[in-house]
Amino acid sequence: MKIRDLKTFVVGNPPPMWGGRYFIFVKLVTDTGIEGIGEVYAASFGPQAMVTLVQDVFEHHVLGSDPFQIETLWRNVYGRGYSQRPDITLMGVLSGIEMALWDIIGKALDKPVHALLGGKVHERLRSYTYLYPSADEGDAYSSTKVYEDPDTAAGRAAEYVAMGFTALKFDPAGPYSTFDPRQPSLERLEISERMTRRIREAVGTKADLLFGTHGQFTASGAIRLARRLEQYDPLWFEEPVPPEKPEEMAIVARQTTIPIAAGERLTTKYEFARVLELRAASILQMALGRVGGILEAKKIAGMAEAYYAQVAPHLYCGPIEGAANVQLSACIPNFLILESIGTWTGFHADILKKPMQWQDGFVIVPDTPGLGVELNEEVALAHPYTGTDLHLVPRFGPVGVNE
Repeated sequence: MKIRDLKTFVVGNPPPMWGGRYFIFVKLVTDTGIEGIGEVYAASFGPQAMVTLVQDVFEHHVLGSDPFQIETLWRNVYGRGYSQRPDITLMGVLSGIEMALWDIIGKALDKPVHALLGGKVHERLRSYTYLYPSADEGDAYSSTKVYEDPDTAAGRAAEYVAMGFTALKFDPAGPYSTFDPRQPSLERLEISERMTRRIREAVGTKADLLFGTHGQFTASGAIRLARRLEQYDPLWFEEPVPPEKPEEMAIVARQTTIPIAAGERLTTKYEFARVLELRAASILQMALGRVGGILEAKKIAGMAEAYYAQVAPHLYCGPIEGAANVQLSACIPNFLILESIGTWTGFHADILKKPMQWQDGFVIVPDTPGLGVELNEEVALAHPYTGTDLHLVPRFGPVGVNE
């Protein structure tokens, strides 16, 4: 069996745009007719540039290859161009392709991917969601009330707990920018503490609180913020400093009782090894559409197990990466919690032939072959993304003293 064809889909994510402005899906086809689907999560270049990069890697390394030879393909792509180092964009391309290869392998063997990576150890996976705006508040980009107003956030938190969620993520720490890290303003410290307090009051002990940031702060600034939050006992403090220097994150980890979670912007076992060796984070949040694929994530989870660290796969993407997260999580003993996009309804259900199964706060692990989901190509083609925006757009320039 050989890979003979590639098709890419750049799919616009309609309002409320939970999970990003668009999704980049990759379909590989074998000479026997088996198809596999993957998802690329790359934020450094626009979507059309990414399509070109996917085509380039496909033509040089994937066309005509045996889909079962994932280790060989991985090394050849990782080392192409004499780079031999983590390249976040190249790894995004490789991740989507590798994901699709696992989907093909599972279908060829009539087995789910988790059965091929050690076997299922979790029948269902505890999940959490971000606090998204309600339907009458607007979409994820135009509405800011749930991100800025503690009472609105507390109300949404209570609604999600009523649905069955037992963990909730929120991020009141202000904008992230190209000039980070910085010190948090006194106003941001106050808003962050007040929102955490109000959410804790609203949900009591029914839900864990996951305090998210996007690497905005210096180590000293993150410690100042963490000390205000400790009394509300969050399950984690996410990415308190930028990802480029885990030594600084380790300083934060040593000076707070809140577990540090990080990893959405890291890629490959090599970057995660530094985090583990430095004890910079005890909860790893690899994004499977960026980290290097499913097998690379499994290797990282194995390293984490030896450090008593846990895995909580990150998801700000589409449901194909979400499905890969499920396959990984199902077969690792140190799984902690899975990020969901709400309850996997709306467009995240429409884009699949059969939606993900979410029930009472848990994702049910599928036993169908491959990734366990199928892309609805008619829906994908009916929602092309024609813009040029990046998947995530930071503030270009410094953040004001009161922001």
